Order: sequence, then C-alpha cells, then structure tokens
Amino acid sequence: MSLSNTPGVIPVESPQSAISWAPIIGGALAATGVTLILLLLGSGFGLTMVSPWSGESSSATAIGVTAAIWLIVVQWLSSALGGYLTGRLRTKWAAVHTDEVFFRDTAHGFLSWALATVLVLGFLASSLTSLAGAGASAVGSAASTATMAGAASAASSGGGADLSTSYFTDALLRPQRVTAEARTDNAAAVSEVSRILLQGAANGEVADSDRAYVASIVSARTGLNEADARARVDTVLGQIEAAKVKAQEVADTARKAAATTAIVGAISLLVGAFIASVSAALGGKQRDDEEDLMVSRV
Repeated sequence: MSLSNTPGVIPVESPQSAISWAPIIGGALAATGVTLILLLLGSGFGLTMVSPWSGESSSATAIGVTAAIWLIVVQWLSSALGGYLTGRLRTKWAAVHTDEVFFRDTAHGFLSWALATVLVLGFLASSLTSLAGAGASAVGSAASTATMAGAASAASSGGGADLSTSYFTDALLRPQRVTAEARTDNAAAVSEVSRILLQGAANGEVADSDRAYVASIVSARTGLNEADARARVDTVLGQIEAAKVKAQEVADTARKAAATTAIVGAISLLVGAFIASVSAALGGKQRDDEEDLMVSRV
C-alpha cells in the first residue's frame, strides 16, 4: 500500500539522492581499466596479422572483421564487469518499490558505462593528440623545406607569379611553331610543359590546343614525327589520368572504411550500454537477495 493513499500519513520526500556516485565511479574505473587492457591486447594480436612482406599479411577484409568483432567483445566484457560492480557495490534502498529498485540499478549501470566511455575516449584522444603533434612537427619541417624549394624555383623562373598566371602568360607568348632551339633550352621546355600539365590537372583535362603544343615540343626535342609525338603525349596523359583514378579509388576505399568503423563503433557502444545496464540490475538484485537472506536467518 502506498503511503500517499494512507489516511493521516503525510508523505515525506527522502533527503538523499537516488544516485549513488561511489559505485558508479568504481564501476566506471574498473570498466576503463579492462577496456584499455583489452584494447592493448587486441592491438598486439592485430599487429600479428599484418606484415611488410608480400603474401604474409591477412586480407583487409579479415582484419576489418576481426577488429569489429574484437571491439564488440571489448565493450561486452568491460561493460559487464563495470555494470555488475556498480550494482553489487551500492547500498540497499530501503522502503523502495521493487520496480523502482530495478530502474535505479539499470540507470546506475548506464551512468557507469557513460562515465567509462568518456574516460576511455579522453585517454585515446590524449594519445592521438600526442601522435598528431609529432606528425604535425614532421609535416611542418617537410612543408618548410618544400616552401623554400618552391620559392627558389619561382625565383629561377623569373618572378612570383602563380600557376594560373604563368600558364596564361605562356599561352600568350606561345610561338606558332616550335623551332630546333627548343631542343637545347631544356629548363624552359620542362617548366612550360609542367605548367600545362598542372593547369590540365586543375581543370580536369588538358585542352586539345595544349596537347598539340606539348606534342610539338616533344617532337622538337626527341626527333619524333608529329603523330608519334602526339601518341606519346596521349600515353603519358592516360597514365596521369589512371593515377588520378587510382587515387580516387584509394580515397573512396578509405571513406568506406571510415563509415564502417563509425557504424561498428556505434553498435559496440550500444551493446556496451545495454550490457552495463543489465549487469547492474543483476548485481543489485543479487546484493538485495543476499541481504534479505541474511536478515531472514537472523
């Protein structure tokens, strides 16, 4: 019978909060420790599946499936332990309905899982930040070297004009026919052809007029006839296009892998939240049963 329905009895709200932070924090710390141990163990096993030697590494599919399964196992085990400890270590709630006890235990398990997840993500973010800092330092050094090299190249080309301006300047000053002098001016020819190729890459294709002009330069420098020179230009441009397509395929593969990783990560977190909640309810019920058994014996 509810006290609020009993005549003459004024219900009094409990001054204590329904949340017991001590078992929540304890369970979260235990889950965090187990998660880090299992992640390191999984990393060790994962490194045994890859090898720099050809034919000795597992396939990318096998590695991805194994990593996904292991991530779910990590969440399952760590969340089960953390949730169970959270439910088992809390004190018994007296004069509380059984359904309310079940809800509180479940909520405590969920909070324990959430706190452990935040702690693990914070630890991983700190580690990744350190690695990213080291990588950024190396990239910065390489970029500084590349910048100095680019400045030197621009200076030797005769100014600080950008690629687009240089390309259109070349187009304005392009001769009607390429003479034999082009065979001896190697630096100028290489620089101009490079700008044409870069402009074509920026536009997505090399214009027919640029193809013809590059073919004339190739013919003048190599001694090939116009048809053979044009065929060589087409072959090289085809190789450039193939490399571009290959790079796009690699980027698309990385995109799909990132999407799969995100989905699997979300699923594993949902599994962890559910397991932690159920384990906390189970641990709390066992604690209450043990206390009731001890009271009945007394």
